[in-house]
Amino acid sequence: MPDQVFSRRYLLIATLSASAVAKPMALWAATRGNTVIDELNAASATPTLAQGARGAAVVRAQILLDRAWFSPGEIDGGFGANMRRVVTAFQKATGIAITGKVDSATWEALSKDSAPLFVTYTITEKDAAGPFTVTPADMTERAKLKSLDYENIQEALSERHHMAPRLLKDLNNGSRFKSGDAITVVNATTDADAAVVLSAKSIEIDKGEHVLFVLDGAGKPLAGFPISIGGALDPLPLGKMKITNEVKSPTFTYNPAILKKGVPANAQKVDVAAGPNNPVGDIWMGLSKPHWGIHGTPAPDRVGHEETNGCIHLTNWNAARVAKLAKPGFAVEVKA
Repeated sequence: MPDQVFSRRYLLIATLSASAVAKPMALWAATRGNTVIDELNAASATPTLAQGARGAAVVRAQILLDRAWFSPGEIDGGFGANMRRVVTAFQKATGIAITGKVDSATWEALSKDSAPLFVTYTITEKDAAGPFTVTPADMTERAKLKSLDYENIQEALSERHHMAPRLLKDLNNGSRFKSGDAITVVNATTDADAAVVLSAKSIEIDKGEHVLFVLDGAGKPLAGFPISIGGALDPLPLGKMKITNEVKSPTFTYNPAILKKGVPANAQKVDVAAGPNNPVGDIWMGLSKPHWGIHGTPAPDRVGHEETNGCIHLTNWNAARVAKLAKPGFAVEVKA
């Protein structure tokens, strides 16, 4: 199957057949049924990709990077700064010439993973039942909720499969996202090889590139993830720290007294219940610097693109992956 190009709203099929030319992928997928899975997985074009590229080849490269544990963040079909950062990290880790581009050598290394890139997923009754809860903007209102749930099933499914909601929608145009619906999703994997887990010894944070690396005992990167960090008002300090604790489904204490920005007038200290849309996401790894931690976020699209109030933000799924590799006591070194 030839490659596809990414328009502002749709993935367009380039030259599948006369009837499919320039037809939105979403509409094409809906009318072709499960055949789309086979054709998506058969795609084999390997163009050189650089920052600014968009298209199906970018989606494929993002999936392969994600499954190699060098995550671009949300899989969205756009080659942005996060993808450039992890492509560079992947090249460094695998001994490929560092170009920051998905070139022929990088495609060859990534393509050793031959598992299907897309699969059909049938939405279950449990998926459809939620619970789903709108997240209030005001922190005091959030504190009144019993849990900070996903807002809708599309958000939940997107995070589960490491996808941007727009890509999920475009691949499944016409789906009601109801129980029993068969949808096309990224075949994301979350389990690291046991040898990788045992080899993980420390964490290194590249402050300049906004990437968190998990290293083996020789300092070789085993995994890399884009992160958001504190800005000029609350900068991430260079030097060594360590992970002191790990909390799954953490609650969050909103304390305006220790925040440097984004604090509304008359804001009060409150406790916010656990949930994926909790301000610290699904997992918290506390650091030896007081009030600082490595954690998830309810806004995966912003990771790597915005400043925080001091902590180290990853997508929820990448925070969970870091937690599989790094345990309390792990050294964390921040480098410029």
